[in-house]
Amino acid sequence: MLGKSGLEVSAIGLGCMGMSHGYGSASDKKEAIAVIHRAIDLGVTFFDTAEIYNDNEILVGEALASYRDKVVIATKCGIKNINGKQVVDGHPEEIRKSAETSLKRLGVDVIDLYYLHRVDINVPIEDVAGAMKELMQQGKIRHWGLSEAGVKTIRRAHAVCPLAAIQSEYSMMWRQPEIELLPALEKLGIGFVPFSPLGKGFLTGTIQKDASFGSSDFRSIVPRFTPENINANQVLVNLVKEIAADKKATPAQIALAWVLAQKPWIVPIPGTRKMNRLEENLGAVNLQLSEQELAALNAALDKIKVSGDRYPAGSDAATRVGK
Repeated sequence: MLGKSGLEVSAIGLGCMGMSHGYGSASDKKEAIAVIHRAIDLGVTFFDTAEIYNDNEILVGEALASYRDKVVIATKCGIKNINGKQVVDGHPEEIRKSAETSLKRLGVDVIDLYYLHRVDINVPIEDVAGAMKELMQQGKIRHWGLSEAGVKTIRRAHAVCPLAAIQSEYSMMWRQPEIELLPALEKLGIGFVPFSPLGKGFLTGTIQKDASFGSSDFRSIVPRFTPENINANQVLVNLVKEIAADKKATPAQIALAWVLAQKPWIVPIPGTRKMNRLEENLGAVNLQLSEQELAALNAALDKIKVSGDRYPAGSDAATRVGK
C-alpha cells in the first residue's frame, strides 16, 4: 500500500524509462513489450513512465492494453522538450494539457498515479495541487504525487490535496532521503517510490572502472560514473557481493531487498530491458534480511563514503531536485 492513499501495488514495480530514453538507443518494441508482459506474469502490477521519455507512454499503453484492469499505471508531467532542451513547467494549464496528452498516448480513460515530474519554483505548489484535485474530481486521474520534491513543498501540497506517493532516488548509494524525507512521509502517510534502487546499475556489481557509456547514455556525464569514482566505490560493491554470497543471492537482489526492508510503504521501481535481469530483480521479494542482518549491513554502509555526485554540478538535473 502506498501510504494511506488506498493505492495498492506489487512490492516491486517496473520502471519503463530505459526502454525508450536515457540509456542509449531505444529497445526493440517487441522485446520491450515481451519484458512488460513477463513482468505481469511474475506478479508486477505497477508500471512507471513519463511524458518526457520519448514514446515510452505509447509503448507502455500498448503493452498494458489487454491488462488494464490488473495494473496500475504511473506517468508524469511538468517537463517539456522545447528545441531539444528540457524545460520545467508546472502551470495548471500545462498540467491539464499534459494529462489529456498522456491519456491519449497511454490509451486509457484514467491515469492511476500522476506525478509532477519536477517542482516548478515559479508556480505555487498549491496551484499544482489544485489542478491535480480538479483532475481527480473529473475522473481523469485517481491519485497524484511529486517527484524529487523537498519536504516543505510536500507538506504544502499534501494540505491542499493528499499525496499518494513521492518518487525520488534512493539506494545504498544514495541514502539522503533517510535524513528528512522518509520521516516526513511516514508522518504524513505518503508512499515512497524509489527510482534507481540499483544505483543506476552500479549495485549489480557489473560496472568496472574501464566501463564506457555511449553519448546517449546519461551515465556518460554523471560524476558517479567516472573511472576514478567507479574504482573508489568498488568497496560498496564488494560489501554487497559478500552479503550476496552468504545469502546465495545476486548483488542486485541484496540491493533491492535492502530497500524493501526499510519500510512497508516503499515500492522500488528498478528499470530493465532484459528478461533475465527482470527475473533476477523480482527474486528480491523472496529474500528476507533479518533485523540483525539489516543492522549489520547499515553499520557497514555508514562507514563507506560514496564518491561522486548523482548529477553534474550546476546542471539542470542537479538544480531541479529538493525544491
